[in-house]
Amino acid sequence: MQQDTGFRELKMQVQRKLIHCLQLAEKHFKRTFPLPLVTYQVRGLKAGVAYLQSNEIRLNPVLLLENREEFISQVVPHELAHLIVYQVFGRVQPHGKEWREVMMTVFSLAPKVYHQFDITRVKGKTITYYCACREHQLTMRRHYNIQNKKTVYLCKDCKSKLMEKI
Repeated sequence: MQQDTGFRELKMQVQRKLIHCLQLAEKHFKRTFPLPLVTYQVRGLKAGVAYLQSNEIRLNPVLLLENREEFISQVVPHELAHLIVYQVFGRVQPHGKEWREVMMTVFSLAPKVYHQFDITRVKGKTITYYCACREHQLTMRRHYNIQNKKTVYLCKDCKSKLMEKI
């Protein structure tokens, strides 16, 4: 998939968007920023992840291919904003006021924290768990963590422990 001519073109579009956004940040902050390394290794539901110390952005190739324009216009600046914020302000809240400010003021974008892409093709198998108020669909990883007694998950609403059967 990644050697496909269409995917190569998408990678070039990602690079152009990164360079454009970096130029905006450099003008705003009156300093230079290194071009981040971009890889296409994210799987699952996440569209992208920024690795602050290594100045790296990892993107989900499936979601990129399925949502080309919106992915490039939203996800790429979103992840780059994390790197810019880290380089300017140090370690702060991931989607805090500094990140929102970069998104709105520097990139002129709404500071959206989550994507709204169709996740049908990237969603893995889930197992149904229950709490006191409703049912939850847990990923296989979370299911195995519970089975291996590595962790306990609580409902964010009722704060009760998630159980496989009621």
